Amino acid sequence: MATESGGADLQTLARVVGRVRTNIERVIEGKPDVVSSSLVVLLAEGHLLIEDVPGVGKTMLAKSLARSIDSTVRRIQFTPDLLPSDVTGVSVFNQNTREFEFRPGGVFANIVVGDEINRASPKTQSALLECMEERQVTVDNNTYQLDTPFMVIATQNPIEMEGTYALPEAQRDRFMARVSVGYPVEAAEIAMLDTHTGANPLDDLEPVTDAAEVRKLIGIVGQVYVSPAVQRYAVAITSATRRSDELTLGASPRATLHLVRAAKAMAAISGRDYVLPDDVLRLARPVLAHRLLPSVEAAMSGRSTTAVLDAVLGTVPVPDAVH
Repeated sequence: MATESGGADLQTLARVVGRVRTNIERVIEGKPDVVSSSLVVLLAEGHLLIEDVPGVGKTMLAKSLARSIDSTVRRIQFTPDLLPSDVTGVSVFNQNTREFEFRPGGVFANIVVGDEINRASPKTQSALLECMEERQVTVDNNTYQLDTPFMVIATQNPIEMEGTYALPEAQRDRFMARVSVGYPVEAAEIAMLDTHTGANPLDDLEPVTDAAEVRKLIGIVGQVYVSPAVQRYAVAITSATRRSDELTLGASPRATLHLVRAAKAMAAISGRDYVLPDDVLRLARPVLAHRLLPSVEAAMSGRSTTAVLDAVLGTVPVPDAVH
């Protein structure tokens, strides 16, 4: 059961999350699940990959989340000629002081919006590996720490699109979750014609929280209880993906960690100080599907990794006990 202070913390978290959610939904209409997933990733200290066709609001979602938090925001437009030093920063020789000075790159911010990440070469994409996992940047043997919270929100078009590079496996594994915005329902699209044609709704978006408050909320999520039964359930799911004949690459131990951290954030947003097996099950698709590689046979028969994952989830028994 929640303690009094724990209950108060969860009420604070619900209030702040509600404000951020309302703010984002002023711009992204009719997509509550996508907005929820982005808030879960923020509070679980993860990174978010938004994958979909052009023009459905991927960048709009990323920017509306960034603008809702009064913190530093940088945008990196990934292009084929983008260099790794544009992302991480570069040491420049100062003629006056006769010393090298570090000029920070685009990742030095609380929220980094990486637009069309798969349009840059894998070499440039790899510049994000260290900062996404270790929250630091090493340039010329000097290591620079990144501020907290630190979140990369990257958008990408499907791989089949012209002029895109596949994300390296190591890169995909560092994204806590992948979401797809999808086309809006007809009513939301008609409403969008009213709100988006006169002015850009992002222009009126004011911050409703700040980096310090987000740090507190992340601390609250860290206190959420995960029972041994739920821990075993999360491990059973990821282990099952590694044994599947339809996958050549299953979920990594990092994926298990991300799944449990995301489940803790989901529980806290739902007003609970403990994780249910349902939290893990609900997040399995967005957290695991993008990390898996189908076998040749599965790919040739048109089986998507999501379909394979659904079949795997059906084989793992859900525990009754949560405490």
